[in-house]
Amino acid sequence: MELPPLSAAAFPVKSAPAADKNAALAAQSAKEFEAMFLGQMVDEMLSTVNIGEFGGGHAEETWRSFLSNAIGKSIADQNSTGIAKGIESAMQRYGTGRDL
Repeated sequence: MELPPLSAAAFPVKSAPAADKNAALAAQSAKEFEAMFLGQMVDEMLSTVNIGEFGGGHAEETWRSFLSNAIGKSIADQNSTGIAKGIESAMQRYGTGRDL
């Protein structure tokens, strides 16, 4: 059995709007990852320090994670760490299958 040669139509190329949408989705996902990562780092740091009057108990453990997540999101919104940019670049390289 012989197979016909492949044509260019067999491998559709992404249109510009689809590529833009994927780039925006990668940027958003990278930003969310950075905020989550920083929130977890801040939570670990807060668990080792004395917070003062609010220290101790089950309530502190519960609310500390909310505070940590808010601090992590705030740091990520400042674009000061470069984590999101690195993750976004890696996601784009993975999506295209080549080094950028």
